[in-house]
Amino acid sequence: MILINGDKLQQDHFPDKTLNIKVYENHKTCVDIQWNYENDAELFTIICLRKHLEGKIVTLTMPYLPHARMDRVKRHEDVFTLKYFCETINSLNFKKVIILDPHSNVGPALLDRVEIRSAESAISSAIGDVLWDVGKEEELAVFYPDEGAMKRYSDFAQLPYGFGVKKRDWTTGKIQNLEVINAPAIRDKAVLIIDDICSRGGTFYYSAKAIKEYTDKDIYLYITHCEETILEGDLIKSGLIKKIYTANPLFEIPTEYQDIIIEI
Repeated sequence: MILINGDKLQQDHFPDKTLNIKVYENHKTCVDIQWNYENDAELFTIICLRKHLEGKIVTLTMPYLPHARMDRVKRHEDVFTLKYFCETINSLNFKKVIILDPHSNVGPALLDRVEIRSAESAISSAIGDVLWDVGKEEELAVFYPDEGAMKRYSDFAQLPYGFGVKKRDWTTGKIQNLEVINAPAIRDKAVLIIDDICSRGGTFYYSAKAIKEYTDKDIYLYITHCEETILEGDLIKSGLIKKIYTANPLFEIPTEYQDIIIEI
């Protein structure tokens, strides 16, 4: 979904399926485009809007950085989509590009005039809600699925924590197993898993299974960006996670999942 100065962009399609876009705020000098990413086809709309608004001071607010996961290439056949996406955004010459909690430092390094917004307040809200459930702070611990998440978020949580070391099959991308480091910190406690992006939820499914070896208390999950494919994976079906908190759901949460997937 795309908003212009807070109003939803009006767009339709001609019979040949090409875009028919209407912009009614040309009189304003400063324009904020907010792109709540749903798919790559929206990038063409962003390109058209920026060209249409030539001469205006335009800011792009893009909470989710598309292609953020493709921040490195391992084989010759891998296409560095994040690099080319960022080059396209840079070519549009926005005054500023605002993103929320990027997956790594690579995306921001590739973007011009970027402003990064922290997930600290969203994580604090999730912790507050979990503490309401748990009752006592000393009965809650945090778990980070990998060292990257631990380095990004451990200063925010200020709680005892363990973290995981994932072993993947790099050919398929599938997780083979997950080792828990600093297990005593989570033993016999409720646990909040914290990370940035969730797709089908495999990382968190294996994290929760590993955590269950050390505690029988409830497990919660915070992810900044939640993709709709979470509904297709084993994570929710398994019942291992009591509540999932997200600051930026990339889909409209169906009514039947609103008790477990909570936007904060």
